[in-house]
Amino acid sequence: MADSPTPFRIDVPAPVLDDLRARLDRTRMPGAVAGAGWDYGTDLDVLERLLAHWRDGYDWRAAEAALNELPQFTAEVDGHTLHFAHVRGKGPNPVPLLFSHGWPGSFWEVHKIVGPLTDPAAYGGDPGDSFDVIAPSLPGYGFSPDAGVPGVHPGRIADLFASLMTDVLGYDRFGLQGGDWGSMVSSRLAYAHPERVIGLHLNMAGVRADTGPGSPPLTEAEKTFLSEMAKWRSEEGAYQAIQSTKPQTLAYALTDSPAGLAAWILEKLRAWTDCGGDVTSVFTLDELLTNIMIYWVSGTIGSSVRLYCEALRDGWRLPFAERIEVSTGFARLPGEISKPPREWVERAYRLERWTEFESGGHFAALEQPVALVADVRDFFRSLRSSV
Repeated sequence: MADSPTPFRIDVPAPVLDDLRARLDRTRMPGAVAGAGWDYGTDLDVLERLLAHWRDGYDWRAAEAALNELPQFTAEVDGHTLHFAHVRGKGPNPVPLLFSHGWPGSFWEVHKIVGPLTDPAAYGGDPGDSFDVIAPSLPGYGFSPDAGVPGVHPGRIADLFASLMTDVLGYDRFGLQGGDWGSMVSSRLAYAHPERVIGLHLNMAGVRADTGPGSPPLTEAEKTFLSEMAKWRSEEGAYQAIQSTKPQTLAYALTDSPAGLAAWILEKLRAWTDCGGDVTSVFTLDELLTNIMIYWVSGTIGSSVRLYCEALRDGWRLPFAERIEVSTGFARLPGEISKPPREWVERAYRLERWTEFESGGHFAALEQPVALVADVRDFFRSLRSSV
């Protein structure tokens, strides 16, 4: 069941901001190993600089006004309040495009690409490449409040988003774009509702094929990829283990402490961005804080990390010898966490476009907006007639 959308504007009450300031003023910092940098986790000096800017330089009201430049709505979909930006395209036949974000991101990730996608002529492009862009907040993220129920895993979210697109917004067929959890939700939507999806564009592989007995043998490139991922999990996967097993325990600390929340998110933004170790070479302090603030003012960090637990408990896998048969385009970024070879992606998807980006990491829409827009335009150009 779904209701009509209701206009929405972000308007954080002043007491929430006053409370944040008081908590920042009372921050109690831990000690650190001298000269350790990031070896043990978030660098103390970098975090202190970010917190000082948060206290004395960052202007949430300005960020809030910028966020509100995106037309936003909420809708009730099968027991969930979904928040989303919805920007209509300017062109002869805009293609509906559902942009799904991941963790620790938000719908704000779309802000650098939404203009060129919806109004290409204003950015030197062809009006015939325009899109209607729909960018939801995942359930329990940002301004899509936590429903407080179990079972909100990527497959469930895919069904909610399919209902949002068709039952609420009236799009019978549409395209998909996503990375991180967005790639998983988009992949599940394309698998479960292929008749609604004209094309699937990913910057991270959202599902993997079954490579058990009877499947084609792994290539050397695939074996190397799997070995690299196992090494990454052993060195960088502690956050994932915690969020997949005991998210509620973590939620108490991150919901109560702005410094703790900033440290938890900042470590991932640095590690997953193609930044050469200096995250401020890619993102300004204001940009880092806007991303963090969306979690803080909404109080949704706990429900956001719970998605890891729900996905693990769901345990869905692509059935043996099946793949997602929707036309798929894949952008491979050199600084991404997971960099599969082409043949690995082809096991799980009907791959029709493969692009190697020259730079960029996990947050493609924020790090490489120009290249991502170009790739999305090129991929969907031949699929527009099927809307």
